[in-house]
Amino acid sequence: MRILKFGGTSVANADRLKEVIAIIQQSADSHSNLAVVVSAQSGVTDELEKLCELIISDKSKADEIVKNLEQKNFAILKELLPVAQLPASMAEVMSMINELSDIVKGGSLVGEVTARTKDLIFSFGERLSAYVISEALKTKIPDAIFADARQFIRTDSNFGYAKVDFATSNKLILEYFSKHNGLKVVTGFIASNANGQTTTLGRSGSDYTASIVGAALNAQAIEIWTDVDGVMTADPRYVTEAQSIAQLSYNEAMELSHFGAKVIFPATMQPAMAQQVPIWVKNTF
Repeated sequence: MRILKFGGTSVANADRLKEVIAIIQQSADSHSNLAVVVSAQSGVTDELEKLCELIISDKSKADEIVKNLEQKNFAILKELLPVAQLPASMAEVMSMINELSDIVKGGSLVGEVTARTKDLIFSFGERLSAYVISEALKTKIPDAIFADARQFIRTDSNFGYAKVDFATSNKLILEYFSKHNGLKVVTGFIASNANGQTTTLGRSGSDYTASIVGAALNAQAIEIWTDVDGVMTADPRYVTEAQSIAQLSYNEAMELSHFGAKVIFPATMQPAMAQQVPIWVKNTF
């Protein structure tokens, strides 16, 4: 088993998704057992955060964000899918968008967006992203399926930064992966509590998802695909002399993360470290 995780910049638009699909296909040719974890498209979580504010202050602008999200995903589907596959895929996207619209309407009527509702709203970024990618992948890998992590990652009810129940989650992950064949495209960042309510895993949550799933399945490796050349000595946007580091221990990576290397966050490493699953950081581009 190998886990590939792709960040927001990697799945930002149709052109970048073509590169991601090529990477997944190449990896699938080399490894018989594969799962993919994806973030929301670049900028979408920021838009959903803005949406949470606008639900109360300006519903018309909130509705505009929802409509733009629908059109963005329709455009990607139209570019990547054959015509025969489009109606069913677009209908599923529309169903998710209608669910989001209903949440916006409800929040506007009561004049409040709770932490629980925010987590549910944020979930649409990853849900749409993973669904669209799974549909696009089917053109190359027919057994690709959409996998909603809320079905198998269980947390407490600390909305916004939920704590994972590893004993329950590990059991559910093993059950889910044994019952569902095919290449799973998993929603990063989101989970659910014991009552089935949507929760989120906090900062760098999609990487954390990849590590949780990889550790539960005792994966051969977890690959974090991003837009930089691995873990670097400093943020290359601010330090031109920053260089890639060839290899780190888990503890060294944790220590470095506190001094500017933001590619891997400490929470991400903990499940992988517990099972000694290596983490590779690779540049999608």
